[in-house]
Amino acid sequence: MTFDLRTLDDLALLRESHDLECKLAQGQNGQGEVPKDFWLTYSAMANARGGVVLLGVREKDGAFSIAGLTNPAKVRADLFNNLNNPGKVSVNLLTDADVQERVIDGKAILYIQIPQATRQQKPVFLNGQPLGHTYRRLNDGDRLCDEDTIKRMLAEQLEDSHDTRILDRFGLQDLDLDSLHAYRNAFAVHRPGHPWIALDDQAFLQMLGAWREDRVSGQAGLTAAGLLMFGRWPSIPEAFPLYFLDFQERTAEPDSPTRWLDRVVPDGTWSGNLYEFFRRVIRKLTADLKVPFALRDGVRIDDTPVHQALREALVNCLIHADYSDRASVLVVKSPAGFSFRNPGLMRMPVSQALHGGASDCRNRTLHQMFLLINLGERAGSGVPKIRSGWAQAGHGLELHDSFEPFDHTVLEMSWGQNAPEKTPEKTPEKTPDAILMLLRKQPDLTISQLAETLKKSSSAVERALRKLREQGRLRRIGPDKGGTWEVLS
Repeated sequence: MTFDLRTLDDLALLRESHDLECKLAQGQNGQGEVPKDFWLTYSAMANARGGVVLLGVREKDGAFSIAGLTNPAKVRADLFNNLNNPGKVSVNLLTDADVQERVIDGKAILYIQIPQATRQQKPVFLNGQPLGHTYRRLNDGDRLCDEDTIKRMLAEQLEDSHDTRILDRFGLQDLDLDSLHAYRNAFAVHRPGHPWIALDDQAFLQMLGAWREDRVSGQAGLTAAGLLMFGRWPSIPEAFPLYFLDFQERTAEPDSPTRWLDRVVPDGTWSGNLYEFFRRVIRKLTADLKVPFALRDGVRIDDTPVHQALREALVNCLIHADYSDRASVLVVKSPAGFSFRNPGLMRMPVSQALHGGASDCRNRTLHQMFLLINLGERAGSGVPKIRSGWAQAGHGLELHDSFEPFDHTVLEMSWGQNAPEKTPEKTPEKTPDAILMLLRKQPDLTISQLAETLKKSSSAVERALRKLREQGRLRRIGPDKGGTWEVLS
């Protein structure tokens, strides 16, 4: 709520908006009643961000005046009688404290504070039927929700986590094994000696929640989380037709004929899954951030609060996305900062998410998968960690969600006045040093990729790698195919 009406002077400030509605509520006999269109507004505000309805206030040509209610007690009683009638409205969100009688200029009005419904309460609908009777507040109007929007509300109500369901007729053949094995290598590095390391692929997937057996139905197979995290194209869009991931590095000039400097989308040249998208994009997000020289126990720390905030923001975007919704995941890097958009509305108010302490993750299995390789934060601490790391460096952050043109959530991270100096690194002339520099940024590069980047032959790169390993400056983690490099010096 953005307005509180208590005196006549407040009327001059009154404007109907997405969170304020005024209704005359005089009734046919002039004694006052709950108007029929109040219930559309009740449904609409409850399904959006809540708001205030004033009964007994007249609006004409944008000007407001107090009409008053002759019998406010009767109007209030009728209101609660209907609120507690399931045939009228699906849920009563109001308490006595939410409906206040106020006297202004000697006339009584009802001030009704409608809270935002929780996801377990949505959709808030009328006349015992969601379809055709569910509304949502957009701007200053009550808009009828379409069938797809209502179905998403119902899914949000029923499913604590979207990614645990077993996908019918999807199996190991739908996975990109290079992605899975790269994840397994990362898991082994972060959790050496863990008993899951020795498991075969299917057993490992089952421990992650990527493969599941339903004890009741007997159904077994790949879960939504497993396909999203490790799947291959085109299996992923077969299960999630609206699935799309998009990273763009944009120029400073909006009218430039060059729309972006760099882009990553599922284009058939890579798996298109979430794990591979994360690995590719995080390097691009942090590629030109200057790292100050710092030591911990004699070892250089190539990480900063800014790096950590961007890493957490990317994970947060992926684990909270609704992959059945119409929006795409969109990550943007620009001279002004970074933007992370995921499909789906927030599951809790923005203020609560920023404060932390509570969590309602849309894809809990995906969240756990990232946590197991030390990516992401524990429940309820993700957004506060992003906010702390980013603000600590003096930069701006804004989190919001929107219904238009489709349900989506956006995290904007803008550079402040003391933005870190960003200087592109020059490639060293010596091949071994150049290889080490590239592998620090992208440890999964293959010999052919290194050769192409450095404009060298594959045999020259192989000789350089062998020499670096003999010198103890580089080592291989995992097999030749699907493994990664670790730079030791």
